[in-house]
Amino acid sequence: MQDAGACAAVCGCFRAFKGFAKGNGVFMFSMTGYGKGEYKKEGIEMTVEVKTVNNRYLDISVKSPKVFNAYEEVIRSVVRKKLTRGHADIFINFIDKREKAKSLYVDLPAAKSWADAAEKLKNAFPSLQDDFTLTSLMKSSDVVRQEEAQGADEELISALVSALEAALDRLNEMRLKEGKKLEEDMLSRMNTIEGLVANISERAPLVAEEYRRRLEERIKEVLSGVNVDEGRILTEAAVFADKSNIDEELTRLRSHIGQFRSICKEERVGRKLDFLVQEFNREANTICSKSNDLSVTGSGLALKNEIEKVREQVQNVE
Repeated sequence: MQDAGACAAVCGCFRAFKGFAKGNGVFMFSMTGYGKGEYKKEGIEMTVEVKTVNNRYLDISVKSPKVFNAYEEVIRSVVRKKLTRGHADIFINFIDKREKAKSLYVDLPAAKSWADAAEKLKNAFPSLQDDFTLTSLMKSSDVVRQEEAQGADEELISALVSALEAALDRLNEMRLKEGKKLEEDMLSRMNTIEGLVANISERAPLVAEEYRRRLEERIKEVLSGVNVDEGRILTEAAVFADKSNIDEELTRLRSHIGQFRSICKEERVGRKLDFLVQEFNREANTICSKSNDLSVTGSGLALKNEIEKVREQVQNVE
C-alpha cells in the first residue's frame, strides 16, 4: 500500500508541474525524442531516461526496479501531463546510500536443496574433504537475500518525480526543435499546394470551352457541308462542363489550406491535422477523377504528391 506521505509529496509535485507548452507559448511537438533527468541529493542518486517514438495514441512502458511497482500509475500520471501521443519508454535506475533498516530473507526450500545436493556429493565422493557448513550455505544468494524493510518512501518518490520531470522537460526541448522543423516543412508544402490549386482554378474554366470548340470542329469535319445544330453542341458542352466541374472541390481545398495554417498555431495538433489531410486527399482524388484535361490532371497528380508528403510529416506530430 502506498505511503500517505509519499502520495502527498507526489500531489505537491503535480501541482507544481506545469505543461511545457502552456508555460512557454503554443508550439508544435514532434513525437520522437529523448530526455534524461537526474536527482542527486542526501544519499539518493536517481536517473530517469525517456525515449519516445511515433504512435497513434499515448502508450507508456515503464521499466523500473520493483521497489517502484506500486507507484507505476504515479509515473504514468506524470508522463500524461507532458505527452498526449506517441510510444514512451521510461527507464528508471537509482542508488540509495541512506542508512536504512535492512532485513534478511531466508529461502528455506532453496537452503534444503543446497543441503541435499551437498549430502549427495558427500555420498558420491566420500574421500573428498567435507567443508560444507552453515556459513557457506548462508553465502549463497539463492538462500539468503538482503532486503529493505520497507518499499519506496516519501523522499525516494519525490526524487523519482523530480528526475522524471527533468527528463520530460529535456525530451520536450528536443521534440520542440524537431516540431519546429516539421511545421516549417509542412507550411512550405502548403504554399506549394496553394499554388497548384491556383493553377487548377485558372485552367478549369477553359476546359469546357475548349471541349466545345473541339467537339464543334470534329462534327464539322465529319459532317462536311451539312449544317451543324449549334444547340446540340451547346447541350453536349453543358453536360460535359457539369460532369467535370470542380469548383466545389477547389473551394474546399482553399478552405482546408486556411484551416491547416490556423491549426498549426494551436497546441497538440497531430490528430486534427491527420483528419484534415484526409480531407485534402479526398478533394484531390475527386479533381483527378473528374479531370478531362492533361494540364489539370498533371497539377492534380502534383497536388496529391504534396499532400502525401504532408501526411507523412503529420504522422510525426503530437
